[in-house]
Amino acid sequence: MSTIFTKIIDREIPADIVFEDDNVLAFRDINPQAPVHVLIIPKKCIPTINDIQPDDEALVGKLFTTAAKLAKEWGVAEDGYRVVMNCNEYAGQTVFHIHLHMLAGKPMGWPPYTETLKQPV
Repeated sequence: MSTIFTKIIDREIPADIVFEDDNVLAFRDINPQAPVHVLIIPKKCIPTINDIQPDDEALVGKLFTTAAKLAKEWGVAEDGYRVVMNCNEYAGQTVFHIHLHMLAGKPMGWPPYTETLKQPV
């Protein structure tokens, strides 16, 4: 399955890459929602959180340790940062290749949205 992220991994389209190793790629979001907004992706295409397999646990963990490493290097770890991974359409997932958003550089509230909450059916 080809997504915009696989095209970035394959260098078919440009991105502002801030970290790369054999398994993970991190790059600045083109529509940042905070002063620091980086997407951290596995090089293996896993469409959604629902598709993560037991063999992927170390790879998914690497997304989080990469976020912590970048936050420390960029001096935002102590003030705090947020990591978010959306799953499917209702959660706001638009690219079906799992990715961790790391946001930092400003105070963030909770809940992140002020929309009216729907009650479970």
